[in-house]
Amino acid sequence: MAVITLTEENFESEISSGIAVVDFWAAWCGPCKMFAPVLDEIAEANLPDVKVGKVNVDEQPELARQFRVMTIPTVVIFKDGKAQTTSVGVKPKKEVLEMIERLR
Repeated sequence: MAVITLTEENFESEISSGIAVVDFWAAWCGPCKMFAPVLDEIAEANLPDVKVGKVNVDEQPELARQFRVMTIPTVVIFKDGKAQTTSVGVKPKKEVLEMIERLR
């Protein structure tokens, strides 16, 4: 499954069921660019009931405010529409997968 671009318009519907890994990022952010391939790999793994989405904080500042994103990259992992865990900074794929597994 491809990474989903999340906006205020589609955010609720996309994260409402299953597990959603949401990356808050910006095009000018170097660490965000380093982290992008990790999220792409997780999305391409087609894990059951797991979606990967990205929120551009410059284009969607209200979503960033709603989830109190102060530093990017920030990953918020949701289960059935509710934020469960937050991680700030670049993380290895293994660590992100472990956060997902803890919610299963």
